[in-house]
Formats: sequence, C-alpha cells, structure tokens
Amino acid sequence: MEITEVRVFLKDSPDKKLKAYATVTFDNAFVVRNIKVIEGNNGVFIAMPSRKLKFACPKCGFKNEIRSKYCNQCGAQLPFTSAPAETDAAGGAQSEHKDIAHPITQSFREYLQKKILDIYEQERRRDGTGMHADQEFSVE
Repeated sequence: MEITEVRVFLKDSPDKKLKAYATVTFDNAFVVRNIKVIEGNNGVFIAMPSRKLKFACPKCGFKNEIRSKYCNQCGAQLPFTSAPAETDAAGGAQSEHKDIAHPITQSFREYLQKKILDIYEQERRRDGTGMHADQEFSVE
C-alpha cells in the first residue's frame, strides 16, 4: 500500500499538545482524515482517528460517555462499573476512545508516522515564513 498524498492542517495554539491534523490518501483510492499530530513527553507522534466510547444508562438506556457520573437523558446516577472495559494495546488502563482506523503492523505504523511527521516538519518550518496557521498544506 502506497501513501500517495499527505495534507497537514497546522493548529494555531502553541501551548496545546495538539499540533496539527493530517489527511492521508492511500493508492489514490482511500482517504483517512483526522489523524492527529500530538506533542508528547518523548516528542511528536501521531494518533489515529477515534471516537468516544459510550455505555447505556441502566435506567433509561441512553448512551452516555464513559466516566459520566449522571445520565444526560434521565439524570440518574450512573454506576462507575457499568462502563465497558477497554484497554490499551499493552493491556493497561481503561481508555475513553476507540480507534476508527489504525495500522495492523508496527512497520506500517512507522511508515505512516514518518510520512506524516516529515510533512508536518516541512510545513511547520514553512509556517514560520509568515503563513497563517490553520491553513491547509499538501505535498504529493
């Protein structure tokens, strides 16, 4: 599978961890949007698009976000244990998000991350020349 296009959208918030969003096209046929570029403790990395996990209120069945204390529909107090158990790849702590799309192999993840971060660094340097953040950049 070949990455045929990467578009980076820089964010205008220097004090925040979220630095940019990326859209990646594969084989000129498939697009993945909302890949995040995040500044972590050990440098910049990518996070795949995800959605917040939800669970049903035992009283009314309304789907609330994990770790909610009260139901957004009926106001009933929610039991903490009613949230579905989702663990990270290492079997660690409970996560509030689940990836929508993600690489299966470590080698493809590294390939994808390298391509996105290379374009991100190019655009970050280019942004220092007076271009406005939150502007779209594309490299084919």
